[in-house]
Amino acid sequence: MPRTAAEINRIVRTLTRTSRRWNPTAVGIVAQESRDPFQVLVSCLISLRTKDEVTGEASARLFRLARTPRTMVDLPASTIARTIYPAGFYRTKARTIREICRTLIGRHGGQVPATMEELLALKGVGRKTANLVLTIGFGKPGICVDTHVHRISNRLGIVETKTPEQTEFTLRQVLPRQHWIPYNDLLVTFGQNLCKPISPLCSACPVHDDCPQLGVGVRR
Repeated sequence: MPRTAAEINRIVRTLTRTSRRWNPTAVGIVAQESRDPFQVLVSCLISLRTKDEVTGEASARLFRLARTPRTMVDLPASTIARTIYPAGFYRTKARTIREICRTLIGRHGGQVPATMEELLALKGVGRKTANLVLTIGFGKPGICVDTHVHRISNRLGIVETKTPEQTEFTLRQVLPRQHWIPYNDLLVTFGQNLCKPISPLCSACPVHDDCPQLGVGVRR
């Protein structure tokens, strides 16, 4: 049976109340400190295949050196790489950040574009990053889906999908619109703290009674 809007609302509101006890995501911290789309974009790029604590520290170090495309592009790729280390693929990310900065300066007047199409045209930017920039950086409606959001939305029975992209478009149909923007940060923190990929902490879960635990094997 598909989840009703009332059931989804109850789950999201319960998780929202509980999430105040959890540590925010690295990108969430950047959003709290500055909703600058460029800083959100760069933090998202650093976060790919990288632990949250590393992302947060790497982003903070880099933004102490440069906070705009024009100041960032003046940094050598080696300096950016050294600054964001030990983020995963730090050398590749450094080159990508500089290339994006050149594109922003050359095609967008030094500003981050505010449409999905233009963001996806930037090197290294996929739907996850583009949606985070649109929602957190610009406050536009959108749903960012990463592995946590994809896994947990299926585990809760909110969607029944095979890929993150399918999850995004299904959530656009079933998730009440007021939850779109905070949904990613909420489920990422939930996934990091309780609803882990392997052996989730079901005994401590605030939505245990609402969760069919689809696909869950070993649990605690």
